[in-house]
Amino acid sequence: MKPETLKDIAKELNLSISTVSRVVNGKGYVKEETRQRVLDFLATRNYVPNEIARSLKAQESMTIGIILPDLREVYFNRIIKEIDRVVSAAGYMLLIADTNESKKTERRYLDLMFQKRVDALVISTIDMDPAETPYVERYLNNGTPIIFIDNHPKLDSDQVNFVVLDNHQASRLAVQTLIDNGHRDIAVIAGYLDEPTGYERMEGYCQAMEANDLHPDPALIAIGNFKADGGYRCMEELLLQRDVHPFTAVHVASEMMTIGALRAIREHGLTVGQDIAVIGFDVHDDLGLATPTIATVRQPEEEVGQRVGLMLLQLLRPEKYGAPEETKVRVKAYLQSGSSIHKLQ
Repeated sequence: MKPETLKDIAKELNLSISTVSRVVNGKGYVKEETRQRVLDFLATRNYVPNEIARSLKAQESMTIGIILPDLREVYFNRIIKEIDRVVSAAGYMLLIADTNESKKTERRYLDLMFQKRVDALVISTIDMDPAETPYVERYLNNGTPIIFIDNHPKLDSDQVNFVVLDNHQASRLAVQTLIDNGHRDIAVIAGYLDEPTGYERMEGYCQAMEANDLHPDPALIAIGNFKADGGYRCMEELLLQRDVHPFTAVHVASEMMTIGALRAIREHGLTVGQDIAVIGFDVHDDLGLATPTIATVRQPEEEVGQRVGLMLLQLLRPEKYGAPEETKVRVKAYLQSGSSIHKLQ
């Protein structure tokens, strides 16, 4: 049976009640080794006992944890900047972690931030396995607000909050743009289909094709990994079979995969925007250095960051900022035109 009081915890750890209390309340001197023993013990529980929960609530850390899969991506950097702008005005600081696309590392950071007593958590998870949801449910059972961005697991809980892109709408917009320019044989390079961003963008591609009475050739569907090497590999595969399965355009479902795909096209001696039309996903070229300019659907990063920041304050301090009107938000993508698309006659 799990302990429910400080007395139970102290007995199990062979410590005095006053020592455990000092660790829980963050007051008074405790040896670092002992303090870590207590925190590690609490972290192994999928819930926090009521007495401890009250103590933790009374002493806010004024930190918000952010766990992301790749800090190199401009998309995440811009979101972080807006979140920080909003919450720092209320006195909160950000604690940021990069999982490097590793489920093991993500779980380790979830444990660490729980021990650090972050007041709220923002996470772009790559762990979609329902069997592993206790890593997240520990926060939910403790009443710690969580907001998912980019991806969110299918947890059956009203406490699951998210601000994500409407991926179906984004890919429909991309493919419809190609169709409006006369293209009919359209390939797609999608991301991991076990992640919402992957399969939803894939579904958006299929929806746009079917809405125009076009039937996607399975040979023109390539599955990448959201990284440049995956985009390059998929584009290579498509180009090598182009004589048998021809296409005039391709929609690439992430920024890094778009970069890899462009490199493959050029290495094959083909011209982007003439031989093959390309529309990317969230490609950033604010200085206009790319030639040709890349047509892309874009995510409103600033809007995402602002909405996440405000929702955090509303969940943490509803008495001051009011309760959020909506906690499950899907923002719309917009089109950024470019010369990587040519019009078929």
